[in-house]
Amino acid sequence: MKLHFKCSKHEQAKKLFNEMVGRYNQHQLDEAEVIIALGGDGQMLSCLKDSIDYEIPVFGLNCGHVGFLMNEYKQTDLIERIQNAETAPIHPLLMQARQINGEQKEALAINEISLLRQTHNAAHCQITVNSRIELQQLVCDGVMVATPAGSTAYNLSAHGPIIPIGAELLALTPISPFRPRRWHGALLPASSKVNIKVLSPEFRPQSATADSLEVRNIEEVTIRQASEITLRLLFDAGTSLAERTIQEQFLA
Repeated sequence: MKLHFKCSKHEQAKKLFNEMVGRYNQHQLDEAEVIIALGGDGQMLSCLKDSIDYEIPVFGLNCGHVGFLMNEYKQTDLIERIQNAETAPIHPLLMQARQINGEQKEALAINEISLLRQTHNAAHCQITVNSRIELQQLVCDGVMVATPAGSTAYNLSAHGPIIPIGAELLALTPISPFRPRRWHGALLPASSKVNIKVLSPEFRPQSATADSLEVRNIEEVTIRQASEITLRLLFDAGTSLAERTIQEQFLA
């Protein structure tokens, strides 16, 4: 099996990279059958984006802290683990952002797309879902749209719901909402198109972040699921992403 290894900057990941390349050899991306991500969840997100052009799966080995998207590192045969692995197909989100100066930016996100205030001033925004204005004005620190795969990350920290893998839903979750006080977010069909318009963008500037890519001074953002793109995560048998999202809901 032809493998392509990618590691994070952490020393443990670099050490494992040298060990794995020495044992299994390193192949170029355009000839590899599987990408092996060495690091934490951030490294996995980077590798998943790299996999898009080559349409190959990604198997992660955790060298970080949480490693929710990763497999445990074990002194076992890597090829056999990959051959027996379960596949979690996921779709990323597409962000189309327009800045105050009129410049347009696009980016993909696997976990979530979030808007956050840039200054001490609270963020004011208008939320439209499928061309219908659902919230005329949300006063908050920010707001995000999260995928099922990302629902246990930043979305969960902001008190958003955990979405089972395969549920075909997106989470629209406010961050520290002030008005409306009782609005805690919404679950939307995965086919939904969400438009977030920044109100008073020069006085109340906001940035938009697609996973780790940040675009500042946003005027308007449109978010949809990129259903035409399918990413494949590989997990050891019995530890699938679907099972992990269920277990996460029972943690104290």
